[in-house]
Amino acid sequence: MDSRIQFYLVTFMVTLATVLSPTVAKLTPNYYDRICPKALPIIKLAVKQAIYREPRIGASLLRLHFHDCFVNGCDGSVLLDDTPTFRAAVTKACTRDVVSCADILAIAARDSVAILGGNQYWYQVLLGRRDARTASWDAANANLPPPFFNFSQLITNFNSHGLNLKDLVVLSGGHTIGLARCTTFRDRIFNDTNIDATFAANLQKTCPRIGGDNSLAPFDSTPKKVDTAYYKALLYKKGLLHSDQELFKGDGSQSDRLVLKYSKDSYAFAKDFGVSMIKMGNLKPLTGKKGEIRCNCRKVNNS
Repeated sequence: MDSRIQFYLVTFMVTLATVLSPTVAKLTPNYYDRICPKALPIIKLAVKQAIYREPRIGASLLRLHFHDCFVNGCDGSVLLDDTPTFRAAVTKACTRDVVSCADILAIAARDSVAILGGNQYWYQVLLGRRDARTASWDAANANLPPPFFNFSQLITNFNSHGLNLKDLVVLSGGHTIGLARCTTFRDRIFNDTNIDATFAANLQKTCPRIGGDNSLAPFDSTPKKVDTAYYKALLYKKGLLHSDQELFKGDGSQSDRLVLKYSKDSYAFAKDFGVSMIKMGNLKPLTGKKGEIRCNCRKVNNS
């Protein structure tokens, strides 16, 4: 992640974060309706303004929520940092401090998708998470699927989180927005056989065998818009990452059928994407008296 995107993300999250604990132990879509009705509109406005300043922020917020949930559950631990370098004023919109960093991530990911894709991509987020007091680099390395995974490895990884094949295919559709670094797709464009030759040759111009590690390429032809172009690219062997193209082999498998379905039906993709995002957002959340509500999303309280 480049420094400009990192700056926007940190500023955005720290500005929105608050500090008091929720007491309800069950996630609910109307969690903040009574205790802080201004929370969701304020987050939506902040996301919209952030995307206006830097379009890539939407993809980054979506990835952050995914990474957060896959590493020890949706608890905001992905944001912890022992040496924070940015400061911002904490939002005082609520009469008392109640909004967790983990919930902000879940809401911001949803709003990013809806802003970049339209109202059909809006879904109702379940809320009431608390934030972790610890983070684990080892857990991140063990739980996040790398770009070189094959299909069976992807299935195993998602199953370990209680997610199935359909969740894998539809959540991979999050690559409908954003860019990837050369290091994540270099091996594919030089060594994979299940790739369009012209597509690979064009990418090799900016991502050579040696050097250009930070060169960027879009996941699909419309990297600033949530749509079905990602799935259409897979049909023509133009998936950017090895793990992307593993979803479509042209062998008539269930994964193939889902890719074909989503490539043709944006409403089906939007509906199923929301269902899988909610399912992912329910991975081992901290509730009740577990964890805390961080005032600075990059470090635990009293640290």
